[in-house]
Amino acid sequence: MAHDHHDHHHDHDHEQEPPSEIALRVKALESLLVEKGLVEPAALDAIVDHYEHKVGPRNGARVVARAWTDPDYRRRLQEDATAAIAEFGFTGRQGEHMIAVENGPGVHNLVVCTLCSCYPWPVLGLPPVWYKSPPYRSRAVIDPRGVLREFGTELPEDVEVRVWDSTAEVRYLVIPERPQGTEHLDEGALAALVTRDGMIGTARL
Repeated sequence: MAHDHHDHHHDHDHEQEPPSEIALRVKALESLLVEKGLVEPAALDAIVDHYEHKVGPRNGARVVARAWTDPDYRRRLQEDATAAIAEFGFTGRQGEHMIAVENGPGVHNLVVCTLCSCYPWPVLGLPPVWYKSPPYRSRAVIDPRGVLREFGTELPEDVEVRVWDSTAEVRYLVIPERPQGTEHLDEGALAALVTRDGMIGTARL
């Protein structure tokens, strides 16, 4: 669901937030499962390594670059993002139901999960700590322009900010605007320009 909100100024340093209550509970549960022999530590390490180093935001960047260069793919992404992303082989838990939202000259999209930390792991890898923090989860809805400003993203007042709240059923991927002057770049070079924060919406690119 999208929300548009007005600008209110707050100071907040996302990077300095302590681990959220949910993160601490997950760590405690992980430790308990390992202690009782229900989960092998090596298996947990392998899962974390896969999403942190082998997936990361590179998958999503490839999707964005293809959307920038291939109108047919862009149309499929708009119509059924889950299927279009699966064309790359990017599927799995936390990515079963994807929606792509596009930035444009008059609109900027921002993704949050207000209830917990739902996040599209198959295309963005592990969620950043700040995405899971209660201040981001609440203020992204209440004061999205203020949050964007803290990330260094200043938007003109005539640009609408749409906030998309991820759920257990739906994950969102922001498609940033293609930068001007990149017409000569191929898909691989374009993908290298796309950042994780750009695909969450806290950055323009």
